[in-house]
Amino acid sequence: MDPRIADLVSLLELEPLEVNLFRGESRDIGSPQVFGGQVLGQALMAASRTVADRIVHSLHAYFLRRGDFNAPIIYDVDRSRDGQSFSNRRVVAIQHGEQIFNMTASFQLPQPGLEHQIPMPSVPPPETLAESSRARPELLARLPERVRRLLETPRPFEFRSVQSADALQHPAAAPAREIWFRAVSAVPDDATLQRCLLAYVSDFYLLETATLRHGISRLSGRAIVASIDHAMWFHRPLRIDEWLLYAVESPSASGSRGFARASIFSRDGRLVASTAQEGLIRLVEEQAGEPRE
Repeated sequence: MDPRIADLVSLLELEPLEVNLFRGESRDIGSPQVFGGQVLGQALMAASRTVADRIVHSLHAYFLRRGDFNAPIIYDVDRSRDGQSFSNRRVVAIQHGEQIFNMTASFQLPQPGLEHQIPMPSVPPPETLAESSRARPELLARLPERVRRLLETPRPFEFRSVQSADALQHPAAAPAREIWFRAVSAVPDDATLQRCLLAYVSDFYLLETATLRHGISRLSGRAIVASIDHAMWFHRPLRIDEWLLYAVESPSASGSRGFARASIFSRDGRLVASTAQEGLIRLVEEQAGEPRE
């Protein structure tokens, strides 16, 4: 594996401390706190470690406090229920004696049933699009140091956006976008790992779609943007090391919150997952004193 994806896989492995108790490390990817997708992926892995012969089909999570990437994160798993077909787990992530995150996940025995899905949007293939996670040198020179570090940090995924946008400013546009993404190298053929990696990467580009209507970039410093909650539904098997299309839309923003939802398609058009997120979007010029989250 490429060292970037190998490091991420290692990050998701977790250290078992006791029955239902795990410890995870963090990586500084250039953001001021632990990347939310990392906590999401690690929490899902912790829950999965307590379930046998069943695969996650949904999760619902809340981000409660900023994570400190200089300290380990403890994941405490509650085995809420094991039924004939479904298992439910609740995970609490703890740092410095406080909850920073909690999540409920549901697991199911593989079962046949009804099948239908919406069609995949018609978009250009990824080979025709430029890599969108690497900023141009002339743009990097205009950015604050913390933002520059975020964009220059090597990522374990490559992204190719159908719509082009300046990282600092862009005209108001429809609150929707499509982005191709995949892991930078092959990943072990393990269904749980594949879904944990999808949970990790699903936190990229989702909430910022809610800012497109207003012509605000989350990197411009004009708004405070932070995830509040995150939900995912896994519909079909997937390969995270093959191209997936993230079709994102934001139906609403109100009350200093933005809402976005997305469908994730395999290249052959199968709907493999859906996700939704609400987050804080508060304009900086509206602040009086310290920002609150």
